Amino acid sequence: MNTHASQEYLKNAVLTASAEQLQILLFDGAIRFSSRAIDAIRSADIAASYTALDRAQRIVLQITDGLNRDVNPALVDQMRAVMDFVYRRLIDANLHKDVGAVEDALRILKHQRETWVLITRKVGEVASTAIPSAGPAPAADNSVRQPRAPSGSFAPVPAASGFCAEG
Repeated sequence: MNTHASQEYLKNAVLTASAEQLQILLFDGAIRFSSRAIDAIRSADIAASYTALDRAQRIVLQITDGLNRDVNPALVDQMRAVMDFVYRRLIDANLHKDVGAVEDALRILKHQRETWVLITRKVGEVASTAIPSAGPAPAADNSVRQPRAPSGSFAPVPAASGFCAEG
């Protein structure tokens, strides 16, 4: 598959994804860039490690921004604290070129991704068992908002996906 076709496919996947699926895509990007950062740090490629860690950091901020505290404040506060820790570890890794810090963040990102996969499956199971005559299935987990464009100098992750073009 050529690069343009794969980019178009991913763009369509992002545009048609549910909130839960978007969260998984964001975790995939953060995991991918964190892994690239580890490789770059190990090969002493400072520029590549900076770029990869910067992109992972931006995605983590996007994940955090997608949390909706109105639905379950206690759960969202816990999730925000976990993502803040991940973000700080990525910052430490970028400042000190510390593979261990990236590995800490990567372990948590992988665990969180798996959690979202399980949530998405569970939501799908509940939706598929809904009574057809009762109308549309209720919205999935409202504790996750559709990611929105962050303020600042970088492109929004879902729309102009920084992690999809190099995927």
